[in-house]
Amino acid sequence: MPDTPSPARKAFGDIAPGLADYTDHILFGDVWERPGLAPRERCIVTVSSLISLYRTNELGFHIRKALATGVTEAEIIEIITHLAFYSGWPGPV
Repeated sequence: MPDTPSPARKAFGDIAPGLADYTDHILFGDVWERPGLAPRERCIVTVSSLISLYRTNELGFHIRKALATGVTEAEIIEIITHLAFYSGWPGPV
């Protein structure tokens, strides 16, 4: 049975297979596995960064990843509330 395609492979692997490989092996392999921060801490940093940069495309994936590593829904709400004062509220849709 073939491996399930990674989120990167699903998102852009057909048009940029090399970038999908870098994302899978370097970002989520090497960088995310460094021992300096626990996965939970990396998720908090990443979610915070994505909120601050208003990178909504990636935010859902990383919020789900954060929840899977033990970040609570209440903590995510606090992160969003806290960052609203530093990053600003999004404009009207």
